[in-house]
Amino acid sequence: MAPVTHLDIDIIRKDYRRVDSSPATTPVIENLGISVASGEFVCLVGASGCGKTTLLNLVAGLDQDYTGTIRCGIKPRLGYVFQNPRLLPWRTVQENIELALPPDHDPGYVDHLFEIVGLKEARALYPERLSVGMSRRAALVRAFAVNPDLLLMDEPLVSLDPPTARRIRELIIRLWKERPHTVLFVTHDLAEAVELADRLVFLSSSPARLLADIPIETPREQRNADHLEKFRQKLRDSHPELLALM
Repeated sequence: MAPVTHLDIDIIRKDYRRVDSSPATTPVIENLGISVASGEFVCLVGASGCGKTTLLNLVAGLDQDYTGTIRCGIKPRLGYVFQNPRLLPWRTVQENIELALPPDHDPGYVDHLFEIVGLKEARALYPERLSVGMSRRAALVRAFAVNPDLLLMDEPLVSLDPPTARRIRELIIRLWKERPHTVLFVTHDLAEAVELADRLVFLSSSPARLLADIPIETPREQRNADHLEKFRQKLRDSHPELLALM
C-alpha cells in the first residue's frame, strides 16, 4: 500500500500574462493557504474560471511559475484525473493504462480495477469505441493503478448524465477506501462535493482566495437528499455568499 501524505499549499500569487503580449499580468490566485491532512478527501468548490484547475496544476508541478510554497510530507507518487480523459486514440485502453504504470505496479490490482469499474471486456478497445462514461472510468483506472500517494481530480464527472455520474462517484469512494490516499478534488457541483468530501474548501472568483473551509462530519452512508438540503440551509444561514458560487 502506498504511504499517504499531507499537503500544505501557500500561494502568495499566481499570474498569467495577457494574450496581447503586453508586460501586464492578471492575478489568478492570491494569498491562498490550504492544508490537507494525510489521507483526507478535500473538495475545492468554486465557480468556473476561478482558478481551481490552475491550482491543481501548481500542486502537480505542471506549472512552477508562482510565488509561494507547496509542500508534501514525502515526495508523492501522483495520480491526476483531468477534465478530459486524455486517452491516446492510437492505443487501446490497456495500452493507455500501461503507459502510466510504474515499474513496481501490481498487475493483480490493475485487473481488479478493470473489474470493478466494469471495463474488463473493454481493455482491447480503442478510445473511439468508448462512451464518455467509459472513457472517464478508464481515466480512473489509469490514475488509481499507479497507487498514488496524492490524487488530483479536476471535475472528472463533468458532462455526464446523473445516473452515470452517481455510479462513478460511488466507484471513486470505493477505490479510495480500498487504498487510502490524499485527494484534492475540484468541482463546482455542491451536491457532488457534499457526497464525496471530508472537507469543502470554497474559493472566491478570480483571483482565487479562501472563502470558507467547512468539514462534513456526517458519515458518507448517511449523506442523502435530506442531508444535502440541511447542508444548503446551513450555508444560507452562515455563508449565504457561497451559494452564489454554485
